[in-house]
Amino acid sequence: QVQLVESGGGSVQAGGSLRLSCAASGRTFSSYAMGWFRQAPGKEREFVATISWTGGRIYYTDSVKGRFTISRDNAKNTVYLQMNSLKPEDTAVYYCARSVGTLAVVATNQYNAWGQGTQVTVSS
Repeated sequence: QVQLVESGGGSVQAGGSLRLSCAASGRTFSSYAMGWFRQAPGKEREFVATISWTGGRIYYTDSVKGRFTISRDNAKNTVYLQMNSLKPEDTAVYYCARSVGTLAVVATNQYNAWGQGTQVTVSS
């Protein structure tokens, strides 16, 4: 059973940057697409970014395009989310997740393993 552990969250001012990391256990990390999601208080969990198993396909939600970058290092079993030009509306708990397959997908129900989440707070 895979375990996903996020790190790198914290509190920053608007315009600042954070880099989230998600370390995965197990030897099959490179066989699956990975994604980042977030959930703000009182809101449903929403898709942020996804990357295919090779890193060849990447998708972002419109609100983070040009500001966030997802990447992966299969040798380190780690997926990253570089977040620049942060806005107060980016405040949420951020979760990484492993997809059911190799393709980059945006639907929450296409992910079957989740981390515990890391808090990101952006102040104005």
